[in-house]
Amino acid sequence: MSVNMQFNSVGIVAKTGTDQVLESLRRVVDFLESRSVDVVMEADSAAMLGNSDGCVLSDMGQDCDLVIAVGGDGNILGAARALAPAGVPILGVNRGRVGFLADISPDDIELSIGDVLAGDFVIEEHFLLEGEVSGLDAEPCALNEVLIHTANLPKMIEFDLFINDEFVYNQHSDGLIISTPTGSTAYALSAGGPIMHPSLDAVVLVPMFPHTLTSRPLVIPGSFTMKVVIGPHIDVKARLSFDSQIEFEIEPGEELVVRKRKDRLKLIHPPGHSFYNVCRNKLDWATRAGDKLNGQ
Repeated sequence: MSVNMQFNSVGIVAKTGTDQVLESLRRVVDFLESRSVDVVMEADSAAMLGNSDGCVLSDMGQDCDLVIAVGGDGNILGAARALAPAGVPILGVNRGRVGFLADISPDDIELSIGDVLAGDFVIEEHFLLEGEVSGLDAEPCALNEVLIHTANLPKMIEFDLFINDEFVYNQHSDGLIISTPTGSTAYALSAGGPIMHPSLDAVVLVPMFPHTLTSRPLVIPGSFTMKVVIGPHIDVKARLSFDSQIEFEIEPGEELVVRKRKDRLKLIHPPGHSFYNVCRNKLDWATRAGDKLNGQ
């Protein structure tokens, strides 16, 4: 699909610490500069190349037409939270393990980025969740999931769940995963949640090891507001996690309110992207029993 967008200034943010990421980072920068594109580097990413002229990630939303994230999906999660308010699109080069979001192979960097610069790409919009916690000034957000869990496993926590102020259930469990469709192939999937197409306007709530055989994942409209009230008499520390990257403690009797954020992530994919193809490759859907037996 050809899209009439020009990317004259491109920001780059990379996961630090690996030679593989550094190699791909250099290739991305070299290719963009060969196309006379103005390159803006995030500070830590610039330092990987011995450059001290990097900027703060959130500032890229004002200065760039596109941001390329080099690393894995975790790198995109951090970039999404910082850049979604500005509406700047993100393109991912995969140097992680799974890569549901970052889908450019290291072998295809020049070809795929060239296609994107030429306007041949697909845009997906992904919504984020924001949390409001009593006693906490910040309103953290998450692209994948908001997680309520116990800090000293294997003890359970008790909480009440309300949806649009209507009581749903009281539960004893290790926690609760509140996931977007984007996050349905991440932690929520490991906990037994359903795979959701990224275009769905829905949220799934997945209990973690509930103390009942009848508790199952619950899918609700994305416009609904969820409230979790921590039991007032629990003797175990509970924590809130946003994309497994931002964490807070929550006290007995306090409440968490989760709703869909107004800002949306614009994620760019190179031509030929297919959600089902990603699932086949990453979740081994395409492997036949005979191939496994023959070592193929």
